[in-house]
Amino acid sequence: MFAVIKTGGKQYKVKEGEILKIEKIAGAAGDKIDFEVLLVTDEDGKDVKIGKPIVAGAKVAAEILEQGRARKVNVIKYKPKVRYRRKAGHRQMYTRVKIGKVG
Repeated sequence: MFAVIKTGGKQYKVKEGEILKIEKIAGAAGDKIDFEVLLVTDEDGKDVKIGKPIVAGAKVAAEILEQGRARKVNVIKYKPKVRYRRKAGHRQMYTRVKIGKVG
């Protein structure tokens, strides 16, 4: 069975036991969370439930594994002939979650 969940402005197709790296959400390692479910179906695609916008009564339980920061991305601005140079770095925050029960 798999589901489509929405979190952090993005949608993810998830199955039980899968590990995802998503946008940062509040919570500490070991906390349990539930996600909004947009679609739920079985492996064959026979029993499909589509939400308007979410499926009533369905939820996807997950556990937070870690909170972290991604690798650094360097941002460089440069304009020729005017001695303009800027360098900045960015590290995006993320949360790694393990999907539990889907349904």
